[in-house]
Amino acid sequence: MKTLKDVEIGQTAVVKKLHGEGPTRRRIMDMGLTKGVEVFVRKVAPLGDPIELTVRGYELTVRKADAENVEVE
Repeated sequence: MKTLKDVEIGQTAVVKKLHGEGPTRRRIMDMGLTKGVEVFVRKVAPLGDPIELTVRGYELTVRKADAENVEVE
């Protein structure tokens, strides 16, 4: 299983499935990370947290813990 955390800088991935429970899952979906959406990894902070993404035409920054809940292909 490959997660959003594993995607390299400059690569694009497609969200396959969301993991997590209740409020965490809802927050990820509210940020626009839903099944089938393309995600481009723009930058990763020096210590790996947070990760800057381009989703649906806007920039989004997510924590590594949240990125682990997003399965991609």
